[in-house]
Amino acid sequence: MMRATLGSVGSMKILVTGFDPFGGERINPALEAVRALPAEIAGAEVVTLEVPTVFGRSIDVVTAAIDELRPDAVICVGQAGGRPDVTPERVAINVDDARIPDNDGNQPLDEPVVEGGPAAHFATLPVKAMVQAIREEGLASSLSNTAGTFVCNHLMYGVLDHIAARGGRIRAGFVHVPFIPEQVADPRVPSLPLADVVRGLTAALTAVVSHGEDISLVAGATH
Repeated sequence: MMRATLGSVGSMKILVTGFDPFGGERINPALEAVRALPAEIAGAEVVTLEVPTVFGRSIDVVTAAIDELRPDAVICVGQAGGRPDVTPERVAINVDDARIPDNDGNQPLDEPVVEGGPAAHFATLPVKAMVQAIREEGLASSLSNTAGTFVCNHLMYGVLDHIAARGGRIRAGFVHVPFIPEQVADPRVPSLPLADVVRGLTAALTAVVSHGEDISLVAGATH
């Protein structure tokens, strides 16, 4: 279900998506955090959308919303259980290789997201500025160089490919968030309170509004 608000004429519009629960989980912190976002961030209208954790259908749902809403930016949000921090993604690759089935029982192995598409699409969001903004909120954040090969990467690639095929005027990318404490029985497994996930996403969206170009920031990885 899409939640939309009426923004002022000429205001920036950001579409933010969150996946429904998957893999036997009762909740998905991505969806819970997206639902809790304010309707306006840094003067931009925020439109939120629930997305099925399903290969193919996830891309169809989001690209249909993009074509209907014509947002200025798209930020897809997903769960990365085991990660300790909020991680904007740098790149999506043209591979579906599912370790577990999606919510419709699909489990593609070594298949392209888009037949004949480029090997990868880079996020067009100011990902380093997003990392810095999240850190300035007092939260852990890092730039990720792998969105996996499940539905998160699938959706990120599909959205970026859809936009690129239509002129590339909309900025887009993906953010992974950790488990929230309600999902974690073992205290050694990293988690982040939902309110902090919401603060992190709000900071990331604020950076998208305020940065037309990305910043220079050391955010690489050695492995």
